[in-house]
Amino acid sequence: MSSNKKERNVKPIETKVLSVPNPKLLSPEKVISNSPSSIYYSGVDEISVKWLYSPHTITALIILLVGLLYAAFCLESVDTATNARRGFLVVVFAFLLIGIQQFRDGPFIRPHPAFWRMVLSFSVIYLLILIFMLFQDKDDMRKFLGKIDSSLGVELPEKSYGENCDITYENLKDQIYDIFVLAHFLGWFGRALILRDYWFCWILSILFEFCEYTFQYLLPNFNECWWDHWILDVLICNWSGIYIGMKTCKYFEMKHYSWRGFNEIKTTKGKIKRAAQQFTPHHWTKFEWGMTKSFKNFAAVILMLIFAIQLDLNGFFLKYLLWIPSEHIYVTLRLVLLSGASASGTSEAYKFLTDKNCMKLGTQAWVTIAILAVETIICFKYSRGEFKESMPRNIRIGWTIVFIALIIFALYQFVLLPKIKKSKNNDTIVEKNIYDNEPFELKQKNIDFSNSKDNKKTKKTKKNN
Repeated sequence: MSSNKKERNVKPIETKVLSVPNPKLLSPEKVISNSPSSIYYSGVDEISVKWLYSPHTITALIILLVGLLYAAFCLESVDTATNARRGFLVVVFAFLLIGIQQFRDGPFIRPHPAFWRMVLSFSVIYLLILIFMLFQDKDDMRKFLGKIDSSLGVELPEKSYGENCDITYENLKDQIYDIFVLAHFLGWFGRALILRDYWFCWILSILFEFCEYTFQYLLPNFNECWWDHWILDVLICNWSGIYIGMKTCKYFEMKHYSWRGFNEIKTTKGKIKRAAQQFTPHHWTKFEWGMTKSFKNFAAVILMLIFAIQLDLNGFFLKYLLWIPSEHIYVTLRLVLLSGASASGTSEAYKFLTDKNCMKLGTQAWVTIAILAVETIICFKYSRGEFKESMPRNIRIGWTIVFIALIIFALYQFVLLPKIKKSKNNDTIVEKNIYDNEPFELKQKNIDFSNSKDNKKTKKTKKNN
């Protein structure tokens, strides 16, 4: 009977039938390009000219095969150097096609994601060329470059800018009309767009001038007058480039981004304007490096400064060691390539630094760091036997002081200061607890005091009795 009562008392479990919504298929514009079934590029949400954003893999393969057939049978030559040059160019073309089709998208989508995949492809090709150069002799590389271009392979005349430092019209005219003045302005305008931080750019600008002082005993180009260093370079060229670059960043940061497709625009003027806007950023991210927030940020900023300095120093040393004139097309191509690679790589590095969900350094950032590292190794290798003078003692002492100051700052900021703040917080917590317990202790004293009065009165009455 008891068991039957228990069975009657048990309430049936109520169940609800939940309706699962049918999964919605993504429109072609929203399909991510990194997935195997994708036919559109990721990050682009306003596709109106769809053939520009479809991969065309079969078309690219046909173009590659037709090009190879034409080059193999219609461009025959007896000259070995010509065959080697053509073979290298076709290898570059084939790798570019593969990279544009198969590499992942980077952080930028304007003017087109394929453009930044092409920049990554060129970066990988340049890295492979540098690795090849690393295993060659310096004299052999000079001869090899001379065979590629007859204007190379000849020792360059030494040019010093610090022989006559008198402030005269002729000296100012020679310095102002030098190609490096325009290079300084454009370079710092580009750095401001890449780094997007006033203090970062100014520290880098002043640091590079000290690097010129450091290596002027090796490279004659770094031997400049004091007014050339600090007035013409820092205060005029660098400052104007940084100022205009940061104003441009501010404009893109405050701009309202609302994109319309070509099909939605009716007028011809509006379509031309929209086509021009394709070469402007799709969106803008303000960089806040936060050097003093954590040791990770501090180390990242120091590494970024080192990489930025190495980008410039490597260019000067490679020109000097391989006898390449400053006005040669190779120098310009290197700067253009590394500027594009640095723009994309810096954005990837910033995301890796600030985004906790990002667990992997971006491909372009990885390749750019590898390029700068291999260039530096080549400079050290080719410098053996080239420079006979050793670094002056005052320069070594100065950089030693800088490194010690950085170590002391890091220890104070990230080791001692947190401990000091922690101990102060503990003291304030103890004082607060004491303050909170004070009224309770006073009440106890008052109660004791009143009890003592009552005891005295009872004693007096007993005596009187």
